[in-house]
Amino acid sequence: MKLRTLALAAAVALLPVFALAAPKTYQVTGPVLEVTDTMIVVQKGQDRWELARDASTKVTGELKVGAKVTIEYRMTATTIEVKAATATAKKKK
Repeated sequence: MKLRTLALAAAVALLPVFALAAPKTYQVTGPVLEVTDTMIVVQKGQDRWELARDASTKVTGELKVGAKVTIEYRMTATTIEVKAATATAKKKK
């Protein structure tokens, strides 16, 4: 019984670690304006949303212009440029 309780406590303690590992997901819903093998464009209100897609993107149903879709996506950094500290920033410290 103690072993089962210990295992359960360990599993509960690790849940936040697993939650932090996966990036947050977001959704956008609207009609499809354009679709190719590498991207999909959706109208959301007055905004035009262009999202990249590839062969691993799961599509359920017939994806075509005019279809109303809900897209789940994640934000992923592609490049990060660190700027050198300015002279005024150094003086403030």
